[in-house]
Amino acid sequence: MTSSELWTRATADRYDAEETEMSSAAVLGPTLAFLAELAGDGRALEFAIGTGRVGVPLRERGVPVVGIELSEHMAAVLRHKIDEDTLPVAVGDMASTVVPGEFTLVYLVYNTITNLLTQDEQVECFRNAARHLEPGGRFVIELGVPPLRFLPPGQVAVPFDVSEHHLGFDTFDLVEQILVSHHFTREGNDGRYRRANSRHRYAWPAELDLMARIAGLELERRVADWDGAPFTQDSAKHISVWRKPA
Repeated sequence: MTSSELWTRATADRYDAEETEMSSAAVLGPTLAFLAELAGDGRALEFAIGTGRVGVPLRERGVPVVGIELSEHMAAVLRHKIDEDTLPVAVGDMASTVVPGEFTLVYLVYNTITNLLTQDEQVECFRNAARHLEPGGRFVIELGVPPLRFLPPGQVAVPFDVSEHHLGFDTFDLVEQILVSHHFTREGNDGRYRRANSRHRYAWPAELDLMARIAGLELERRVADWDGAPFTQDSAKHISVWRKPA
């Protein structure tokens, strides 16, 4: 077991409803096209597959997908969408769980590597990806760039969503490289809000490149989004692709 916080049944049951925008065709279309191209004629392994937001439609595009998921509750929601023979899922952590066979693609989306709360575990995640890749295979991570430029001296919080039904902000421990995402979600019309938070270890692109080198992987490209826009100093996130030497 890694330091990742487990998703509860209640969180898993409402996850899809709260992520409708991330499951839209506008978001998923470029994501699936990017991943399918890298997978080619081979198999793909998704770390932290969750409820199958990406893995299920990628499988429906014809890419054989296998998943690893720490939360049994999240995996149970996925299982209502697709059967085990079509999309196998191993319950375990992405830093050490091993599934049979080799893959042309291992991928980890939506900031999920930050669920591993220590640098050592994040390094092991890269090593686990390399372990599953065939020579020439790729490891892909989608991750936000830490928004520390928005922190003036003495401030520890940065808002990331201020909308009618949701308030979200991150607080930062700059020494431990930990951020806590705070969510206030409106429920019903009586003014009640549900509060939740989660801890994450943020990492810079250069730090991830070093983790990749430790695992024997080489940076192939880095872009700002799934459409392939150039990554610049103003990019809010990156899609990074590392390759296992042939």
